[in-house]
Amino acid sequence: MTAMNLPGAYTRPPVHLIDSEYDALNALAQALEYKHPQVSALLLAELDRAQVHEAADLPEGVVSMNGWVEFIDERSGTQSKVQLVYPHQADIAFGRISITTPVGASLIGLSAGDAIMCRYHDGQQRLLRIVSVERSGAEQRDAAVR
Repeated sequence: MTAMNLPGAYTRPPVHLIDSEYDALNALAQALEYKHPQVSALLLAELDRAQVHEAADLPEGVVSMNGWVEFIDERSGTQSKVQLVYPHQADIAFGRISITTPVGASLIGLSAGDAIMCRYHDGQQRLLRIVSVERSGAEQRDAAVR
């Protein structure tokens, strides 16, 4: 059994964010404070521990806004691939999940291979492990310019 499977030994992985996304997510979390306090608190906690980068300096393989992330629920073995978007763009039929969901707020800023505990809407805690990350088209263009 690995340390990730032991709740007492669990350590959250580092979070890396693009500076402009950090600002937008902070404003969004503040706006949600009274209507959705749990989501706001989760997002603010992730922002508090984030290392903030300019877009061109974001490490490879990091989950960012509008990027695609493939992850596995270690408990059920279910593998999912979703695009992380802002609330007004969310559409689960097209695989787009909002940053304001527990899963979205948990995945932002993590890297392929990282795992994080996430409390789903049903109250169940799940260990989500990131399998792969695809940057959005704009980020891919920025990275190519480097």
